[in-house]
Amino acid sequence: MRLLIVEDEKRLALSLAKGLTAEGYAVDVVHDGLEGLHRASETEYDLLILDIMLPGMNGYRVCSTLRAAGNDVPILMLTAKDGEYDEAEGLDTGADDYLTKPFSYVVLVARIKALLRRRGAARSANPVITLGELSVDTAARRVHRGEDEITLTAKEFAVLEQLSVRAGEVVSKSEILEHVWDFAYEGDPNIVEVYVSTLRRKLGAQLIKTVRGAGYRLEAGAR
Repeated sequence: MRLLIVEDEKRLALSLAKGLTAEGYAVDVVHDGLEGLHRASETEYDLLILDIMLPGMNGYRVCSTLRAAGNDVPILMLTAKDGEYDEAEGLDTGADDYLTKPFSYVVLVARIKALLRRRGAARSANPVITLGELSVDTAARRVHRGEDEITLTAKEFAVLEQLSVRAGEVVSKSEILEHVWDFAYEGDPNIVEVYVSTLRRKLGAQLIKTVRGAGYRLEAGAR
């Protein structure tokens, strides 16, 4: 899951990014409304955390512009303001939820998970992906092979999730990097191979096939 934080309070933005990265999300951060609009328009995100008071373009306009363009990414708005009028305005522009500063980080994570579950439910009645003996619960972020639960790190689960939601299709290394690591990642792209190797060790060597020159394909019926 890839998130975009658009927040001009840099310490807050980086603190949120650090915490959400530890939760297993790939997190991009920008501090300007226009840059946020550009990023959200050019990149497919799973959720947008959007401050209202931003330089360049305020959050209301960013949100309304995205919605007018047909972008349905879930948007959680943040503001230092308080009052029904501000909340109503935020929701009227197309935001999905609203959180007033200062807020609890635990509450923020709960709201994010609720929005992602809601979007997943809208796309599929069942958040559990079943592939032969493998069961991937994208809501609870748990994996079972038959009766046995397989313990994965947050990043391992994120890589598996990208493969499982497109089971049977070839997913390129760049697509996995884009959705699991943030845009600032400048390390070795072969990190994907390391995680795929670990998943094979934990889940079964035949589960993930390498398609030479193209990427990886999760085999639905592999044992």
